[in-house]
Amino acid sequence: MSSKPAPSHIDWLILLPIAALLLFSVAFVYSASSSFADVKFGSSEQLFWNHAVRVLIGLGLMIGLSKVDYHIWDRFSTTIVLIAIGFLVLVLLMGTEIKGASRWVHLGPINFQPSELAKFAIVLHVSAILAANKVFVRDWRKSLLPVLGWTLPICGLIALQPNLSTASVVFLIVMTILFLADTDSKHLGMVIGVGAAVGIAYAFTAEYRVRRLLAFFGGDNADEAVTYQLNQALIAFGNGGITGVGPGQSRQRDWFLPESYGDFIFSIVGEEYGFLGVVLLIGAFTLIMWRGFAVARKAPDPFGRLLAGGITTTLAIYAFVNAGVTCGILPTTGLPMPFISYGGSSVFFSAIAVGVLLNISSQAGVYRAGRKLSSTSTTD
Repeated sequence: MSSKPAPSHIDWLILLPIAALLLFSVAFVYSASSSFADVKFGSSEQLFWNHAVRVLIGLGLMIGLSKVDYHIWDRFSTTIVLIAIGFLVLVLLMGTEIKGASRWVHLGPINFQPSELAKFAIVLHVSAILAANKVFVRDWRKSLLPVLGWTLPICGLIALQPNLSTASVVFLIVMTILFLADTDSKHLGMVIGVGAAVGIAYAFTAEYRVRRLLAFFGGDNADEAVTYQLNQALIAFGNGGITGVGPGQSRQRDWFLPESYGDFIFSIVGEEYGFLGVVLLIGAFTLIMWRGFAVARKAPDPFGRLLAGGITTTLAIYAFVNAGVTCGILPTTGLPMPFISYGGSSVFFSAIAVGVLLNISSQAGVYRAGRKLSSTSTTD
């Protein structure tokens, strides 16, 4: 009788850098938010404690879900994506509007962004669809069409919030999963081309998006009101130099840089910890990305391979787009830095996704060991 070891392997090359990012983010958020919190809440530690509690819950979710067999999510993928779509509809009907956009749902004491749930829900469901149809993956009617049937409504609902940047990134993530599934390149290229054209056309339907694009491409002629936040972020990087001004010593956080604890927290890291701190932060995400794709390659089945690849792609795109925006390499968007930016929705759902990734890694190790054991096993 063959035996298979229990999935007890812990992928430290994923767990340690993510745990470090979460724990260090508490210090980053405290430094970036203390002045704002003191004025708004009367306590410089208000956002610090909010974020610290969320980090602890996120760590608990990540470790707990790393013990749950990832195959269970295959069975519930349709339900989860339908729930995500329901919340996206709800946020359009009765969501809280902040700065002209309705992206938050308030359910009693719980506030969250449905788009954070939706981006991982679609990764899960697309992986399940393509794994179930792996024999027909190059038949667009049995693979590409069902995937688009779920992806386009989610991207459309997110874009209507309006949140074109998140909708575009979700679309890009799904295209990456289709590429990993070996979808026909001609069909994939056509979909990407049409999607890009629709996204560009939609971008020009709102004045603020046009101003952002003109600010990015316009150089010295850009609208100063639009480029103010980016300019302040670049000043923060300049202040930091090689080694930084020191923890808690940022000058830009004090009313110069809006959203310094949110989407632009990367620049505060650059100011306080310098170029070396930025390199370490980007290095951590690079390690996670490398290890995540290694897990995808070694996953024991197509569902695990695509799900691991999709989760890793999501974290990598968000991290590097946020860094690119903060450095002025990409147009301004509202995407958070995973595990670093203040915000419960991003922390919770990213931690859940990593827990699933850790379980896939565990079973990839079990699969290899089990295969070796089965080849040398004896019958009782």
